[in-house]
Amino acid sequence: MILCADTGGTSQEIGAVRGVLGSILTMIEGGATHIGVATDHVIESFRNDLYPGYKTGEGVDAALFSQFPILEKALQSMGVLVWPMVKFEADDALASAAAKAAKDKRVRQVIICTPDKDLSQCVLTSRVVQLDRRREVLRDESGVVAKFGIKPCSIADYLAVVGDTADGYPGISGWGAKAAAAVLSRYPHLEDIPKDWRRWHPSVRRARPLAEALFAAWDDAVLFRTLATLRLDVPVFKSIDDLRWKGPGKDFKRTSEGLKAPNLFKRALARKASLTIQLRSGWPGKQLLGSS
Repeated sequence: MILCADTGGTSQEIGAVRGVLGSILTMIEGGATHIGVATDHVIESFRNDLYPGYKTGEGVDAALFSQFPILEKALQSMGVLVWPMVKFEADDALASAAAKAAKDKRVRQVIICTPDKDLSQCVLTSRVVQLDRRREVLRDESGVVAKFGIKPCSIADYLAVVGDTADGYPGISGWGAKAAAAVLSRYPHLEDIPKDWRRWHPSVRRARPLAEALFAAWDDAVLFRTLATLRLDVPVFKSIDDLRWKGPGKDFKRTSEGLKAPNLFKRALARKASLTIQLRSGWPGKQLLGSS
């Protein structure tokens, strides 16, 4: 199963739309049988109500943003399940879908196709993994530890103290990536960190200033962790069967021609024919989750 997010327009720009459709088709041609795409239909979310400095649509390229609704319709035309997010963010939809899919015994592996560090918190052993398609890196739980120095369960705490400039919150003064990894590898969550720096593990350097900075800004740290924590309660699908790609819709030929990419329709049609043959022969399929 693949879950995808595009957060990224006639003289209308459509280049990004063609690119995403091509990427999704490549995944399907590569063996993905179940796929879903999450989009930020609007940039703002419930997090903007929690923190005034949280990211907004300001600065987003207008030509890119104008392609979002076109992309959503084109993906649906191609037969792909789409989650256009308004209250929540695309990453929340991916996290919810990954968690739900992982509980289904029929799913062999969930692949989240995005390099976004926020999604690393969703990685679970080798069952839920993260794919960076540009770098061709598939990251399981040990891969998250190798990259960040902490387990996936600590990613939200890590982002809380380090900060995330892309999302608009600064983290805690004096806390960098190395310090966060050193502390959170010993104490997985903020509440586990001793208030008395003298009780910290001796391997942690600069314990006193780190402790003083953290507990002086404790409320901010907890708020930033809330911002960094992806929601698992977004309504995404009722059954894993809802994500099975069954081929393009009847209008996809017209859609691909409108995008000046008729080859997309030919590829989708060819893949549908191939899947029909494979299913008749008893081929079990491949299930992924990803992000574009």
